[in-house]
Amino acid sequence: MADKRKYADRREELIKAVAKRRRKIKLLAVQYKGGKCQICGYEKYPCALDLHHIDGQKSFGIADKGYTRSWEKVKKELDKCILVCANCHREVEAGVTQLPREALK
Repeated sequence: MADKRKYADRREELIKAVAKRRRKIKLLAVQYKGGKCQICGYEKYPCALDLHHIDGQKSFGIADKGYTRSWEKVKKELDKCILVCANCHREVEAGVTQLPREALK
């Protein structure tokens, strides 16, 4: 017998599933990139860490619009990024702080 449920019937369930997947990918990404800010060393709270694209060549944002991608695609994108805390990220974007030389290699 075919499943007759509609999207509207499962909307909340699907929203929660996507949010759970995004949190999982974020934690995996933080671990993959070393687990701490590559500028100041902050590591208290993983959700306070951001991924900064080093060369500005962003194929996609890791958590854009609730899309989910394979871990392999995410890793390729992460290889273009440096892990920084929210404060250092804002300073880098404002030109107040420079990226460490090791990150640019």
